[in-house]
Amino acid sequence: RHPLATFFHLFFRVSAIVTYLFCDWFSNSFVACFVTILLLLSFDFWSVKNVTGRLLVGLRWWNQIDEDGKSHWVFEAKRVPAIAASTEAEARIFWLGLIICPVIWTMFFFSTLFSLKLKWLALVIAGISLQTANLYGYIHCKLGGQKNISRVTSRLFGTTDVPKKKHVCSVPSAGQSRRISEDGTEEHGKTGTR
Repeated sequence: RHPLATFFHLFFRVSAIVTYLFCDWFSNSFVACFVTILLLLSFDFWSVKNVTGRLLVGLRWWNQIDEDGKSHWVFEAKRVPAIAASTEAEARIFWLGLIICPVIWTMFFFSTLFSLKLKWLALVIAGISLQTANLYGYIHCKLGGQKNISRVTSRLFGTTDVPKKKHVCSVPSAGQSRRISEDGTEEHGKTGTR
């Protein structure tokens, strides 16, 4: 259903890996290779975080700062009753790309460290950081959404009318909140200080 999003979900991350592997063949400039790979990693981070996660699996995460200066992590999971076969294939592609690429960058870290190519170490650490941040955010969305969906459904079946407005419910553990909007999305988050 979303071939363009699926393509770009894999394009930027695979391009960054291929460019890292074969950059020395095409260019002798370390700076050009470094900037190109870093741009591909940044494009991948942005597209996965803001576009492909929402379209392919119905998950999204972000951070917001309130007036008091406290940082709130918000994890959003869209509840979908039945998933079509094409969406299941897209979800598999999404999760495989999200899991395999940080593993590859971790292998690059050890190979760079043991071969003493220390100038590439900063780039590999940036690759691991950006890929792992998206993986962590989406795992948190997936697991947190499943835990809270059972609570929401039990509350909905316990009452006769479904609220039409967006509301915030407190979760028993300190510093967490979740929101359910009228379009069926559930937001839950953990608050903390900067």
